Amino acid sequence: MTRVEAAREGRNPYLVLLRTPGALGFSASAFVGRMSMSMYGLGTVLLLVSLTGHYGAAGTVAGAGSIGYSVLSPYIAKLADRFGQGRVLLSQVVVFTIAFAIFIACAQLRAPFAVLLVTGVVAGAFMPSMNSMVRTRWSWVLGGDTERLHSAFALESVNDELIFVIGPALVTLLATQVFAASGVGTASLLAIAGTLVFALQRRTEPVPRPEPRQARSAGRTWRVPSLPAAGLVTLSPAFLALGAMFTSVDLSTVAFATEHGHKPLAGLVLGTYALGSAIGGLWYGSRRWRAPLGRRFVTTTGLAAAGAAIFIAMPGLLALDAACLVAGMAIAPTLIAGYAILEQQAPPHRTTEAMAWLGSTISVGVAVGSAVVGHLIDAAGARAGYVFAACCGALAVTICLAGRRRLGVSA
Repeated sequence: MTRVEAAREGRNPYLVLLRTPGALGFSASAFVGRMSMSMYGLGTVLLLVSLTGHYGAAGTVAGAGSIGYSVLSPYIAKLADRFGQGRVLLSQVVVFTIAFAIFIACAQLRAPFAVLLVTGVVAGAFMPSMNSMVRTRWSWVLGGDTERLHSAFALESVNDELIFVIGPALVTLLATQVFAASGVGTASLLAIAGTLVFALQRRTEPVPRPEPRQARSAGRTWRVPSLPAAGLVTLSPAFLALGAMFTSVDLSTVAFATEHGHKPLAGLVLGTYALGSAIGGLWYGSRRWRAPLGRRFVTTTGLAAAGAAIFIAMPGLLALDAACLVAGMAIAPTLIAGYAILEQQAPPHRTTEAMAWLGSTISVGVAVGSAVVGHLIDAAGARAGYVFAACCGALAVTICLAGRRRLGVSA
């Protein structure tokens, strides 16, 4: 049943989608496994700030983990396309569990900064990359049903935002009210449990798709590997800038709440930002759009950047919370459109790899943003961090406008 048919019968297209055999199981487990997206980096910062008192050092270690993730996740996604998601994810969980345990032990023992940096890179690199896996699984289960796939991508983007509603509040509460390591520890346990359940659901797992012989033969000539989708030339740097914007908003909000004497409320404010995104995603995914995907992506990116810019002028936490609800509404539609562009452009044997590139470049942006904005906050306070976030948003818009042809937008 298509989304239009479901609407005619008065049925919720998302509920219809989740009645697809096996869909609720893999979507729910991926939701749990992705909780670490909103908790791990912030939990690392809160842990290390409690030990060192410096946002700059804490942001650098958190950024190192994001760099590790961004480097390794496209390669892991490529292996998943070739050998199967279950086989690759189970191996990844084992390595991540060991690496995370070592990182936490080093942090608790107050190891030197260099040791924390190295262990943070390794733990972050092997954190399960569920975003691309679950979207590829939807693409496989729904086949060529474009309308239902639009709703599925919208559903997963809304799930991402619900994760960012729950995660920041939970990790901040745990790290500040229980003990410092409990936030990042809970994030890792959720990632391990959700990934294991997801990986063991073999009925809905996409069939492995080895590289065609021509691609393998070309690889033996040592040519530079081609990108899995032309749109990545524009989408990757744009998502990198957006990743820097998102993490700058996160860390600046923690500092803003601290400056106003209510640090535990930072997670609730960030949760409101994500709630606004979830509302925008639900609305976007339930509509039938006539405008091309590329044009929609450019438009929503501009709205997301404009929303981040208004945080600079907020006088207090209540005003900031209200602004976050409105500003967040453009985020999920931006992510939905970006993933949908790649799903259309990438060949079948490189779909997961293409989608992983977006998560990877966001992680690079998070790494750069964490390191830069941490030092800005230390030097000039939270508003300087919000200024940097606004600059990152403006850069993302500029990149989209410059590369709009590769997104399918005519001049």
